[in-house]
Amino acid sequence: MTSRIRHVTIACADAYALGDFWSKVLGRPLHEDDHPGDPEALIEGAGLLFVTVPEGKTVRNRLHLDLQPQDRTRDEEVERVIALGATLVDDRRRPDGTGWTVLTDPEGNEFCVERSAAERAE
Repeated sequence: MTSRIRHVTIACADAYALGDFWSKVLGRPLHEDDHPGDPEALIEGAGLLFVTVPEGKTVRNRLHLDLQPQDRTRDEEVERVIALGATLVDDRRRPDGTGWTVLTDPEGNEFCVERSAAERAE
């Protein structure tokens, strides 16, 4: 018998607020039992569980998410997630269209946006 990963748990200052941000980024709902002020928030079907902890983030993430847009370009996705509250911290896009961007979510957790599958096929 083997194990499977049930959730990737993300420690944060406000589980509901950060879960809501990522819910909008991923286009997946928060669990119906999750409400503002709850100590945990789960994104349905994404396996991401946000848990409120008392200590703040102090160093670079040891694990981060790499997003690949499904129905838009990398650049369109970067603009969309910035509008949702992300911050661009490192732009590694190249003139030839390759590369990626490094952003942070509202609590400073790093994540990347890569090119879509359609862009990679070009």
